[in-house]
Amino acid sequence: MENGASTRQLKVAKELQKDLAEIIRRKGMAAFGGAMVSVTEVRISPDLSVAKVYLSVFPSGKSGEVMQTVNDNARTIRGELGHIVARQLRIVPELAFYLDSSLDYAAHIDELLKK
Repeated sequence: MENGASTRQLKVAKELQKDLAEIIRRKGMAAFGGAMVSVTEVRISPDLSVAKVYLSVFPSGKSGEVMQTVNDNARTIRGELGHIVARQLRIVPELAFYLDSSLDYAAHIDELLKK
């Protein structure tokens, strides 16, 4: 299993990823200054109380602005998530948002390979 995570952790993380992606999609690009935001991964603690949410932002130049917006709205996003997962989970996990820079890294490698 991935990083020693239990099957339940992996299932909950996948479900949260899907639900958070839908919440962000509903907010629309305008809410994020015209940037496209994707939920690339969710990792959840063994007790299911904390979820690390990794976001990919395009264009990457708007990353700082988007992360600020997401963090400012974290409570609202968690509230919306709570309405969706209320029947599946006893507690709605605390959300910690992180920037997934793997796309930037891949683009950088791609540029280096072109030289």
